[in-house]
Amino acid sequence: MSVRRNNPILAIGKYTALAAYLTFALFPLYWLFKIAITPDRLIFTEGTNMWPSTLTFGNFRTVIFQTDFVTYFGNSLFVSLGTAAITTLIAAGAGYAFSRFDFGGKKLIIAVMLITQMFPLLMIIAPIYKIVSSLGMLNSLTSLIVVYTAFNIPFATFLMQSFFDGIPKDLEDAAMMDGCSRFQALRKVIFPLTLPGLGATLGFVFTAAWSELLFALMLISKNDAMTFPVGLLTFVSKFSVDWGQMMAAGVLALIPSCLFFIFIQRYLVQGLTSGAVKG
Repeated sequence: MSVRRNNPILAIGKYTALAAYLTFALFPLYWLFKIAITPDRLIFTEGTNMWPSTLTFGNFRTVIFQTDFVTYFGNSLFVSLGTAAITTLIAAGAGYAFSRFDFGGKKLIIAVMLITQMFPLLMIIAPIYKIVSSLGMLNSLTSLIVVYTAFNIPFATFLMQSFFDGIPKDLEDAAMMDGCSRFQALRKVIFPLTLPGLGATLGFVFTAAWSELLFALMLISKNDAMTFPVGLLTFVSKFSVDWGQMMAAGVLALIPSCLFFIFIQRYLVQGLTSGAVKG
């Protein structure tokens, strides 16, 4: 075993594979930034160059000060944070119930939740639009939060359930034997242990809501209520695409996701790994 660990060929192969994966994963982001800082006149003439001969940050200034990007950005942030918080709260309660209690219809409920994940979104966008329209919630950020929450709850619930399954029930039993109620045991003993799982769920739901386009495109038509993915389409006109400004907006849109994951990274990795292992 130690010979294999110290084998330089294996080490070189491992780091080469890691470098190849990182290059493959990060290259699109690099190209996004490269186009964003390339002057419009050079985008097509130097499109294949790895780095532009002339740099400009005018696209960023234009996007921030001369477009409605800040409005789109704020709307997406509000919807994503609201969806992540509400979904995680509901999923935590549901996941705990599925993990700790046996009740009538439990398997049926789980089966129905699984089935909801099998339908293509294009099949249900029309009835969703009809329901939202009949409730008078079109062009409302609240409608997006409700829809996103509904569609993210099943997976988030299963994610939280798998994490609760990995926490021994003996911890709660011991706490209740010491005089705690079930709620007190949950709050004082189980909740601190679920922080990694909550972080993983928050990260998943936030990312899903931040990048969602279909429902936002169908349910929102007013400019002041558009989210960022829909707002990106405003850079596409009938006869042209403003690539520089669109890429600059894309780079700016990465900032909240990066900051969010930096904030929860200590919980995210532990949550994804711990939630996948029982016992």
